[in-house]
Amino acid sequence: MIKRPDTKGQRMKRHNRVRGKISGTPERPRLCVFRSENHIYAQIIDDVAGNTLVSASTVEKGFEGLGSNCDAAKKVGATVAERALKKGIEEVVFDRGGYIYHGRVQALAEGAREGGLKF
Repeated sequence: MIKRPDTKGQRMKRHNRVRGKISGTPERPRLCVFRSENHIYAQIIDDVAGNTLVSASTVEKGFEGLGSNCDAAKKVGATVAERALKKGIEEVVFDRGGYIYHGRVQALAEGAREGGLKF
């Protein structure tokens, strides 16, 4: 019998390990990334109050193009940065969500940096 590795469980284990070390504050909230097979999502979260301050994703109505490539991730990063700057958020803590900092996650981070966020 062939046993497949539990990749979601492994990711959650990495994510919980990272979340033990970082958290978002009102002064410096957390930029959280979730990557599915077809879409990518980003949220800026204040963990002290438990509120989502800003969010953006490829599922939104105004988004054009594929949601599963690096160009889309870069657009989402720029969008979340633009919305954060409108709310007065300039500095964030980046939470890669247990994913490797490569590909779409890296493109989202670069888009957010180009949009004006500091992390």
